[in-house]
Amino acid sequence: MDFTDKTVLVTGSARGIGREIAEAFLGRGANVVICDLNQEAVDATSKELGEKTIGVTANVTKVDDVEALFEAATAKFGRVDVVVNNAGITRDTLMIRMDEKDWDAVLDTNLKGAFLVTKSAARLMMKQKAGRIVNISSVVGLIGNAGQANYSASKAGLIGLTKSAAKELAARGITVNAVAPGYIATDMTKDLPQAAKDYFMNNIPLKREGRPSDVAAAVLFLASDEAAYLTGQVLAVDGGLTM
Repeated sequence: MDFTDKTVLVTGSARGIGREIAEAFLGRGANVVICDLNQEAVDATSKELGEKTIGVTANVTKVDDVEALFEAATAKFGRVDVVVNNAGITRDTLMIRMDEKDWDAVLDTNLKGAFLVTKSAARLMMKQKAGRIVNISSVVGLIGNAGQANYSASKAGLIGLTKSAAKELAARGITVNAVAPGYIATDMTKDLPQAAKDYFMNNIPLKREGRPSDVAAAVLFLASDEAAYLTGQVLAVDGGLTM
């Protein structure tokens, strides 16, 4: 899986799974656009990862920010070959206690943001007649989860977006696929209640939590030439949790 001279844009990539994905592509020769909401984190990550990256601060829920993101990417590298929609947030609570603003915030970032980024990516990739889009969904988008009605709905919606975009863009040589991580060891999951952690560990056949590198490896594959005949698919990286 060689990405030499390819340009990869990863949203939400200043830390966590997004950063792991960015580093994985860099390790395979790609130019990488680091995108996140916090300018200090973006600048620090881009500096740490080296000269084959640029950092762009953007709010993926804002059309102007997304358009500026792609303008910066093409100004620096000339094209964008791979887009990874990784940006996401949680606002967990039981549905009967969930504020409307917490519903809106999660759906805006996780689903609307992916829509806006995919729309801009599609315009560029259609001219190139080639491209890969990989969306980071979640197993809770497949099976739901108590206390995560907003997050689960956003990730299920992302699967629908993936399949619809795949059908619309296939004729232009663009594939669109999704990765659905399970219980992955990140800053986001370390704060889960112990009962939730126990539930996952008791129901994962491989009997271990996933690593960000497990997710990054799946993204690399779906973005590679080896996956050229795959589109509209959802790859669960979950240790067997949803099988």
